[in-house]
Amino acid sequence: QVQLVESGGGLVQAGGSLRDSCAASGIIFSMYDMGWYRQAPGKQREWVATISRGGSTNYGDFVKGRLTISRDNGKNTVYLQMNSLKPEDTAVYYCKAQRNFMDYWGQGTQVTVSS
Repeated sequence: QVQLVESGGGLVQAGGSLRDSCAASGIIFSMYDMGWYRQAPGKQREWVATISRGGSTNYGDFVKGRLTISRDNGKNTVYLQMNSLKPEDTAVYYCKAQRNFMDYWGQGTQVTVSS
């Protein structure tokens, strides 16, 4: 059974930092591209960042150097370091594991940024 479990969300003031983690089980983690997505209230889910099996990273245009995705294959975990947070970053953050045409999602973790 595949499980992706996010953690690390919470409440932070504008300008602060948080690190989300997503621990995977039931998959050969190193063979999957991993991504972070987010969904704000009343909005569609949007892509945040992806890290490939080989470690290449890509980011959404809004990231602008504030967020960093990384992975630790030894711990089957992907991270999202978020700095200089803004109130508009408030959302539920989800991780996704993707390989070929298969993808798996975590349950999400809430990030709230107060002004």
